[in-house]
Formats: sequence, C-alpha cells, structure tokens
Amino acid sequence: MSLKFLEKLLILFISGSYLFAGEITVSAAASLKNAMEEIKKTYEEEFKGSKITLNLGASGALQQQIENGAPVDIFISAASKQMNDLNKKGYIMGGTEFYLLKNDVVLIIPKKSKVQINNLNNLLNESIKSIGIGEPNSVPVGQYAMEIFNKLDLLKSIEKKFIYGKDVKAVLSWVETGNVDAGIVYKTDAILSNKVVIVDGAPKGSHSEVIYPCAVIKDTKKIAESKRFLTYLKGEKSREIFTKYGFTSFL
Repeated sequence: MSLKFLEKLLILFISGSYLFAGEITVSAAASLKNAMEEIKKTYEEEFKGSKITLNLGASGALQQQIENGAPVDIFISAASKQMNDLNKKGYIMGGTEFYLLKNDVVLIIPKKSKVQINNLNNLLNESIKSIGIGEPNSVPVGQYAMEIFNKLDLLKSIEKKFIYGKDVKAVLSWVETGNVDAGIVYKTDAILSNKVVIVDGAPKGSHSEVIYPCAVIKDTKKIAESKRFLTYLKGEKSREIFTKYGFTSFL
C-alpha cells in the first residue's frame, strides 16, 4: 500500500466522505420528482461514492411500503398525516423529522379546452363531465381536494364526476391529454406543464396547509449517510432547486 494512497484515504476519512459514502433509498412524494432528481444529481456529484435511489409515488402508498418492510432510509411525504402515522407506529427515527417545504393546490384544465371554466364553482356546470383528483385515501392532493370541495359546499354535487388517480402525476397527465375536463393538482406540477392552464387556486383556509415533512426511517442501516442527505436538503443549493420548481422552503 503506497504512502500516497494512505494519504488520500486519510483525507477522505477526515472529510467524512469515507464514513458516509454509500447508497440510500429516499421514498418521496411524486410531486417532488423533478426537484429530487436534480438534487440527487448535485448531491452525488458533490459527495463522490454516494448514491441516492429515489422511490417516488403517492405518500400513502409509500407509507404502506415502509410498514410492509421496504428497505427505505428516508421518507418525504406531501402531507403530515402519513408521517404522523408512521411516527405513532414507531417507524421514524427520533430527532430527525422536520418540515421541509410548502406547496399550493390549484384547479387546472387542458390548454386546448373548449369548456368555459373560470373558478372552482364552475365545476358544477353540466359541461364539466369529469374531474381528476388523487385517490383521497392514499394521495394527499386528493385529500386536500376533498377538504376544498367540502369547505365550498360542492362535494355532494360534483363527486359523481370524480376520476381518481394513483398520484398527482397521473391527474396532471389526464388533464394534459384531455382525458378529464379539469383536475386538482399542486401548483408546482401545473407550472411545469405547457399543456394545462391554471384557472383557480384554493381559497385561503379551505384546506390543510400543504406541508412536506421528512425524516429518517428508524430501521435504516445507513444512519450517517441518511442524516447527511437530510442536512443537504436544508442547504442553500437544495433550496434554490426547490424554489426553481415552485416550492416554498419551510426553513
């Protein structure tokens, strides 16, 4: 073993790279897809030898995977409910949970839509035959949609029009292709598409605040790497990326 190699190893050890390097799995809400893919890239470039595997999907589905023993190191939910449930059941590592981001909920229609719609109340119109929303039992944006429609006293009149998506990306895709007349999605998803138009936002106080909590899973075998990645998510570079994709930093 050469002296130069030993010196290099010592530098890596002192800098922490040797201690942290490894692969971790991050289960994150589907609405974070674009931002997380970019953050994954910048993180792996900065910390050589580290690898982030992204598992993206509906927060409720990700919660079930964790409860069923899926090898997950970090969980980022699009609502507090899923994180709170996991915490109560003992799946979250104490002292690692924090609120990362905020988002908004909007009503969108296809850009080429011929249907006249200017606000949420227009969903009552007979011309609106189908409304895409996330499955309320597993998709946070679907839960927010139900809260909004309840608050505006629209639910009973329009729920027969609902088409339920497995996650927010599915709902966005349906609106983009014109397979539904309108949909409820996050603002961050809508602004990235040139195939939809935002026609209304959820009135203030009409739904729970859209918060993205994150934490390390208790059974992780990569504690140091997982904690370092959470710290990275709080950092300036990650915040800039989240802001670029329309999120509001909670920090």
